[in-house]
Amino acid sequence: MELKADNLINIHNFLPHRKPMLMADYILELTPETVITSFEIRPDNIFVLNNELVEAGLIENVAQTCSSILGQSFFKGPDVETKVIGFITNIKKIEIFALPKVGDNIISKASLISQYENICNIFCETFINDKLLIRAEINLFIQELKN
Repeated sequence: MELKADNLINIHNFLPHRKPMLMADYILELTPETVITSFEIRPDNIFVLNNELVEAGLIENVAQTCSSILGQSFFKGPDVETKVIGFITNIKKIEIFALPKVGDNIISKASLISQYENICNIFCETFINDKLLIRAEINLFIQELKN
């Protein structure tokens, strides 16, 4: 998938994460049921070891990609500060096939399976080009924090 500047959505509008825990750079597509994100593996990433993004980094990328599906319902726009908190409540299934290296740009694609209020079940896969890196089905809980 080609990254075109006019098609990119700022991930900061849909996730509370910030560096060093932000594991997605851009949202390429977003609907109420699906999302596609991109993430460049940089050498200063906290999950990089021996020039590779370790398994925990891949899982965090998947979780953040997935949470933007549910998270979009809490954000009113880039000029409105919204605070949310989210948790992985369950990893139903996970398969890791390969680890990306520093300099790789990974693409994660997630689809909503089911949702009940602030809890959702989502399927996600992450790729470098056509090479599958990880496949997971996870449950997430997201809630807005009131002041």
